[in-house]
Amino acid sequence: MSIPKEPRALMVNLMYLVLTAMLALNVSAEIMNAFFKLDKGNQQSMKIVDDQLTATVTNLKELLKDDTKAKYRPLGPATDEVRSTVKEFIQYVEGLRTELIDEGGNKNGSVDDEDYMESHGKKVPKGKKNKDITTRLLVDGENAKGEELKQKIMATRTKLLKIYGDLLDKSGKDFGLKDKDIKEYKANAEANMTLGVDDQEWQDAHKKSWEEHTFKQMPLAAVLPLLSQMQANARTAEADLVNKMAKLSGGKVVEFDKFFPMISARKAYVIKGEKFEAEVSVGTYSSQINPSDVTLTVNGSRLNVGADGKAQYTASANQLGKKTLKLGCSVRNPLTDEVKKGESTFEYEVGERSATVSADKMNVFYVGVDNPISVSASGVPSQQLKVNCTGATMKGSGSSRTITAKKPGDCTITLSGGGLTPTKFKFRVKKIPNPTAYLTNGKMDGQVKSGTMRVQGGIIAKLENFDFDARCKIQSYDMYYTPKRQDPVPIMGNKGGTFTGKSKKAVQQAKNGDVYQFVNVKARCPGDTNGRLINGLSFNVK
Repeated sequence: MSIPKEPRALMVNLMYLVLTAMLALNVSAEIMNAFFKLDKGNQQSMKIVDDQLTATVTNLKELLKDDTKAKYRPLGPATDEVRSTVKEFIQYVEGLRTELIDEGGNKNGSVDDEDYMESHGKKVPKGKKNKDITTRLLVDGENAKGEELKQKIMATRTKLLKIYGDLLDKSGKDFGLKDKDIKEYKANAEANMTLGVDDQEWQDAHKKSWEEHTFKQMPLAAVLPLLSQMQANARTAEADLVNKMAKLSGGKVVEFDKFFPMISARKAYVIKGEKFEAEVSVGTYSSQINPSDVTLTVNGSRLNVGADGKAQYTASANQLGKKTLKLGCSVRNPLTDEVKKGESTFEYEVGERSATVSADKMNVFYVGVDNPISVSASGVPSQQLKVNCTGATMKGSGSSRTITAKKPGDCTITLSGGGLTPTKFKFRVKKIPNPTAYLTNGKMDGQVKSGTMRVQGGIIAKLENFDFDARCKIQSYDMYYTPKRQDPVPIMGNKGGTFTGKSKKAVQQAKNGDVYQFVNVKARCPGDTNGRLINGLSFNVK
């Protein structure tokens, strides 16, 4: 078996995705699709490493069948335990991904076609913009699993290091290692372990917990690549440990022969005048490679590569619209002088802060009813947006709110915060329009049969062509009953719309030739302090 000379510490960076800023309320479909592209890249990279690791373990076990390698046989169970531990973690995270996608779809307990939709020619989860699902299932819900995920990450990290440490403690000397070597090997494994939790970062950000800092109010489209990145970190840790164990026996280790440039942007949506900031790195990398052997470019311009194989990139956001970065990388193998190259693209968007407040039903507010409004502020993080109301009362949060006014006049809604210059939106506040009076059979005037008239229950007030759920009531009316060939009989000061007393008796006496007139009809609508005069009614009995 040919055993190549590989670097002593091979570490795989499958993909970096750091999302530290909230998305604006109006995020374009292109940006959402960029997150799905990153998630897909994570999945594909994990598949590549998994296939290569499978080949490495197969070769190692073949090697251990040789009796001359008998002392290395403890490597077999150790590599199996490492692989099963990582497999269990990846399956756990995949379960969270399934639950999140399903909650944004048909909620049937599994991921199927009903959980997806077509967007710009691609199949994406229906709940891609939903922030409530991720917050409820991972942060604030009764059975939120963010803390459990954190503990799972830490437990998996501890177990992987223990498997490797126990192997060295029990069999290291049989492998020809000295106490000093064993100590250094264990320290190196811990230092290179990519799976873990940074507790300092969320505390510095003054958050209540790691899960709040990582997931709260993050749309599903952004959380999915975060979860696949955790899976990728576990796969990276697995590759590192398996390769270390394979090298102990002189076995063949994974040879990474595919390289691709990666970018981790602070924001995928940048406000005009700000700076676009990102970290560019090689998707597959070895800590043994000298930075001078790595070339990273953006739109053809070469970047300065640091000792960790990463480069910082900034660009001024002076023009609005979608921007495309063409990334390039080349890596020289220090052992063979062979150069591998790769390319990829990244899109981000430059927008400007703008704000909109629109009445959902009409272009004015009405007294006495709930007036729904929609609030949007492009380029302003939702948690920084401030919405103030004068001239009326406002309730609700987020993009959907309700305005309630007590009197006619003007109402002003002001949006500010997050760098947005205070922007005012003025609406007129009006009384509900006059209702129309009808008999209970829906007639306003004209001829009516005597039998029909006798069964009428009173006068009703209807709001016509009015989109709100509001009802007006008859407050009072005067009635003139004129029997055939007789003088009118006034029945004055009737309260409410229902026929009672004299008015009821007069209506029940209806016969051919009689005339009924209803005048001084007043109604009260929501928000009214006094009754308002509306139309009268007149009927001839035939």
